[in-house]
Amino acid sequence: MKSILLTAALALVGAASLLTGCATSTPAKQYKMTTPIAPGVAVPDKIESSIGTLHLSDGYPDGETIEKIYDNLDRSRALQAYLLALPIVNQAAMRDSLRQYGSVNTTDVIWENLVDSKTVELTANDNTVYSFIWVDTHKGPLVVEVPPMVLGLIDDFWYRWVADIGITGEDRGKGGKYLILPPGYKGEVPAGYFIVRPSTYGNWMPFRSFLVDGSPKPGVESVKKNLKIYHLADAANPPEMKYVNLSGIPSNFCPPSDYTFWSLLDKVIQEEPSEGSDPTTLGLFASIGIQKGMPFNPDPRMKKILEDAANIGAVAARTIAYKIRDKDAFIYPDSTWRKPFFGGYKFEVAPGVANLDGAIFFYFLATGVTPAMATRMVGEGSQYPWSCQDSNGNPFDGAKTYKLHLPPNIPVKDFWSVIVYDIQTRSMLQTDQQFPSVSSQKEGVKVNADGSVDIYFGPKAPAGFENNWVQTIPGKGWFMILRLYGPLEPWFNKTWRPGEIELVN
Repeated sequence: MKSILLTAALALVGAASLLTGCATSTPAKQYKMTTPIAPGVAVPDKIESSIGTLHLSDGYPDGETIEKIYDNLDRSRALQAYLLALPIVNQAAMRDSLRQYGSVNTTDVIWENLVDSKTVELTANDNTVYSFIWVDTHKGPLVVEVPPMVLGLIDDFWYRWVADIGITGEDRGKGGKYLILPPGYKGEVPAGYFIVRPSTYGNWMPFRSFLVDGSPKPGVESVKKNLKIYHLADAANPPEMKYVNLSGIPSNFCPPSDYTFWSLLDKVIQEEPSEGSDPTTLGLFASIGIQKGMPFNPDPRMKKILEDAANIGAVAARTIAYKIRDKDAFIYPDSTWRKPFFGGYKFEVAPGVANLDGAIFFYFLATGVTPAMATRMVGEGSQYPWSCQDSNGNPFDGAKTYKLHLPPNIPVKDFWSVIVYDIQTRSMLQTDQQFPSVSSQKEGVKVNADGSVDIYFGPKAPAGFENNWVQTIPGKGWFMILRLYGPLEPWFNKTWRPGEIELVN
């Protein structure tokens, strides 16, 4: 009689679990080793989810559910792979663009008359002379003779900081010889060099030379006189450097965001040593078919998923960059002024813990990673507050007019600059103005009686403020960066603060 009652009770429990959608691990029959199973261990035979209804038989998914799960898993892994690969693909696009102008190691792509809006390059400035060089150590150690009084860096192919050169580097602006060693180099290291040990063969080396009395010419001449790059084995007979002046020349250095993104990522993974990355990231890439030593040849199903992930990833990057939800990304409470770095140059929320959104935002919007840009240096270096919304939190409308008020005593030892960028390309806005900017170096900028400066953005210049105006385009969005060169203490302690950018009625 007792066994009949127990069986009936167990049947009732099973029926109730089916009605409520809760899993039960209690079998219809008790066995010698039967014990209660904790809640949450087993799953129901039917689950309603964000990807549809999932069907299982005693924990084993049916064929339709298996297909749904793998499609969702591949989609989610592809999206995360896209966002993690932004810095790598950014560098790959940079390398491929530079190769169009000459051989690696011996070609300096230089903007002798400054970068203007015909150059499509992530948030470049028009205040200094840029030199972009791709260096590669596949053939052995490489010597770089750095010119005096430049400011630059070396970032590896994963877009991680390797070294500073010039003013913030070991030569301290005096110029000097840097020896870049291949990954895992075990050979003899000669004396007399500043040693650089990247984890990749390919590395990007940009640097800036500065205007002298408003002219870029002395800095350019110094670069051409002093810059040399050669393999250590060729020290006795170094090759000639090639200089390509891109000032005023249409050019593109921005990475793609569509399906070609994946081909660039695969190219880097095949070329570079795996030791430069980490197993989890490489495993994520491998899970979508990008693995060192293996062909990247997705089947139609996977190609469709990767195309979709690239589209979603491009919008995700823009969402994170332009409408970030992390409060630490902002300089002031209840303000639209944003930090260029948050989480430091390593993009961390804590030591050894990645700040994923901080990295995504930066690599989507900018180039050049160095601790010098994230370090408080009073009277040295530069700071880059920026904004993509007006004082009401609305995105800038190219058809409307806005005003930025810079209070008196702008805290810079050197100069300040405001540059406007295209929301699409993250490059200088292409208008009738060669340089879409206003700066303290620009002749004719109107300064108010109290020393403050008002800057206007809009399709037409307000009367009397033509030299304080940056042109915008109806129907096109934009954002801006306020650069402070040689920032002073009032900037860091926040006793001086730029006004919010306000819509002019």
